[in-house]
Formats: sequence, C-alpha cells, structure tokens
Amino acid sequence: MSVTEEAVKKALSHVDDPDLKKDLVTLNMIQNVVIKGNKVTFDVELTTPACPMKDMIRNACINAVQHFVGKELEVEPNMTSKVTSSREVKEVLPGVKNIIAVASGKGGVGKSTVAVNLARTLAQMGASVGILDGDIYGPSIPTLFGLQGQKPGQVDGKMEPLQKDGIKIISIGFLVDRDQAIVWRGPMASSAIKQFTTDVNWGDLDYLILDLPPGTGDIHLTIAQQVPVSGSVIVTTPQEVALADCRKAVNMFLNPNINVPIFGIVENMSYFTPEDNPDKQYFLFGKGGGKAIAEQFKLPLLGEIPIVEEVQQCGDSGEALKPGSVVHSAYVKLAGELARQVAIKNGMVGLVN
Repeated sequence: MSVTEEAVKKALSHVDDPDLKKDLVTLNMIQNVVIKGNKVTFDVELTTPACPMKDMIRNACINAVQHFVGKELEVEPNMTSKVTSSREVKEVLPGVKNIIAVASGKGGVGKSTVAVNLARTLAQMGASVGILDGDIYGPSIPTLFGLQGQKPGQVDGKMEPLQKDGIKIISIGFLVDRDQAIVWRGPMASSAIKQFTTDVNWGDLDYLILDLPPGTGDIHLTIAQQVPVSGSVIVTTPQEVALADCRKAVNMFLNPNINVPIFGIVENMSYFTPEDNPDKQYFLFGKGGGKAIAEQFKLPLLGEIPIVEEVQQCGDSGEALKPGSVVHSAYVKLAGELARQVAIKNGMVGLVN
C-alpha cells in the first residue's frame, strides 16, 4: 500500500484541538510529515510546552492515521511546541509573547510563592520565562530565588536580569540593601515598575510573570495602563477573610478602566498533607473557597495548592520544589491549566483575526 502525505494529513484532519474546536491541520499544527516504508513520522506543534493534553492529542493522532490510512503503520508523532501570542502592540517588552500578572486582594496568601513556583514549573516544562517583582515595598523574589545581595549588570545602557533555574529575574530588592525600607510615594513606585519594563533587557520570552503587590492601588493602575498585560491570575486562600479581598481584586481587573482579562483563580494553602501520609488531607483554612469565587465570576479554577513544609523550606533556601512531590505535582497541573487558558485566549483572537 502506498502511503502519501496527503492521506496522512487528511486522517489528521479528524483530530481536533480540544480547546480551539478546530482540527490540527486547519490550525497548521501538523508539520514535517515523513513516510519511510511502513513508518510515518510528523511534528505536532502545540501552543505551549506545558500543554496538559499532550498525551491525549498524541494518542488521537496515532489512532487517526492507523484508522484512516492503515492499521499496520508505525506512527510516531513528535510533540513540539511554539508558544502563541495575541499581542499586537509591542513598543513595550517587544520580545515577550505573554505577560501574566499574578495578583491578590490581600497580603499573606502566598502570592509571590505561587508566582515563583509557577515560573519555575513553566521553565521546567520547556518554556522561556522571566519574572518581574512588582512588589516595590516588600520585594520577596530575591529571597525566594536565593539571590539576596546580588546585583544586575548593565549592557548597552540596559539592565541585565539575574538568572536562576533558567528564569530571568528582576526586583527592586537587587538594587537596595535587604534591610532598607523603601519609603516612596505611589508615583515613584509606579515609575520603578515602568523602568523595569522599558530599561531591562528581557529579550525573547514565552511568558513574563509579573508578581504584583497585594491589594489594589497605584502600581496596579500603572501596570494596566502602561504594560500590555495578556491576563491575570488571582491568588486566594480558602477562608472568607481572604475571599472577600479576592472578590475586590477580581472586580478591579474587570473594571472598564483597567479591563485586564482574568485567566483564573488559584487557591493556595488549600489543605495540609502530612509527608508520611500524602493521601490524607486536612482543610486547615476551610474548603472550597477558591472554587466558589471561580463559580461566582464564571472563571476557571486553575489549581489548588497544598500547604506543606517543603514550600517553606524551598522558599527560605531559594531552591526549587522536588519533582514528583505532592506540591510540585500541584504546580505542574497549575502551569498546564494556565498555559491552556493563555493558548485558548490567543487562539480565539487568532481565529477572529
């Protein structure tokens, strides 16, 4: 039997992207079809290396070719990725495909910890990632990466981000003494944020994570008005005192004067899991609060992150979570869901355009 590239692509046109609801061939996600005897190989170009449905799409491709072309064929899809972007205006951060703000209505919910571990997980999954510490008054990114006391360099008049774990990092904490209080009025803090977007050599990135300060204030307005944010992630904990402020943060981004899309809600400190009994869950701060917020505003619940000792240990030491641990697995799921929501938004804009 003679197998042709046309026949292979016709078979693969029966495989839809689960989110964009169009087939892989129409979406131009099938590349480099090679046929050698009984073996068929091709690239499947996903919209992100963190795609949570990678295995499902791969199996669907194999089944389609064997069903429509020949069941005796050896089919080997090569799962690649090219992170999409829907940014049109790129005067600010021209090499960055997606700018994601991580915010919270109040302090103490672990927003910076979520931002850092999300950035690390996306990088581990193959994406190019940067993180900008927007918390001018309480910068914690240097500690969470173990980079206290280090200073960024200068190249051609632009600041060079520090790097760790494959992530580009900038923070006001690199420019002042770690014990120095930053006593600035709002316009000065906002100016610093603007400089971190215009005077830093970020280069080409798939995702730039903006770790915003808690609450709703000047810096949030500056980001919304001067930085082309792709969307936001809102972090909360389950108890009502946090949920009340989470609602305010959601409404801030939905405000017509800001109008930043919300990719979803992250519930941090969802439950405690003992190290010696990972199947046991204790809901220390209540249960289901993040899900309730997500349902109220019709937003995705991106992830529920447990509270375990490993988070504190890694945060204090500036090291990454252990692959395969309970909390690392939760972040893998979170990164996949966030990347999926970003790809859906970008794909929908592309289909409209």
